[in-house]
Amino acid sequence: MSAGVLERGGGGKRRRSHAKRKPMAEINVTPFVDVMLVLLIIFMVAAPLLTVGVPIELPKTAASALATEEEEPLTIAIAPDGRLVLQNTEIDRNTLIPKLQAIAAERKSKKVFLRADGSVPYADVMQIMGALNAGGFRDIGLVTDAGGPTLNDQGG
Repeated sequence: MSAGVLERGGGGKRRRSHAKRKPMAEINVTPFVDVMLVLLIIFMVAAPLLTVGVPIELPKTAASALATEEEEPLTIAIAPDGRLVLQNTEIDRNTLIPKLQAIAAERKSKKVFLRADGSVPYADVMQIMGALNAGGFRDIGLVTDAGGPTLNDQGG
């Protein structure tokens, strides 16, 4: 009988040591990392879908891409049906030059990118380039798709 009493006394001592243990003060970062990875995947999938623009079939060329700038580039697009889109808003041809002059007064960079569908007549593209020049933008970049034929590939 005395052996049973000793076991209880020893067991009670162990319980008291468990009660005196300090609580764990570490943060479990595994759920946080899991949530961040899920959000990363969602944004990677959704980012290409957020690109808004006019559906334009750009001509292909062998030219290389231009260097990027710190200011968001000004873009104007000519849709296949002749509509003009300045950044993301459609604009009337009659108000294009005054709008460009107002924008040029506010911007540091005088660079503008012109996107035109391959089916748009050359004369229309030149008229818009003249309007861009009259609006104060002298540095006009023509946007094309890469991977097109080079001059040597034409076989002429």
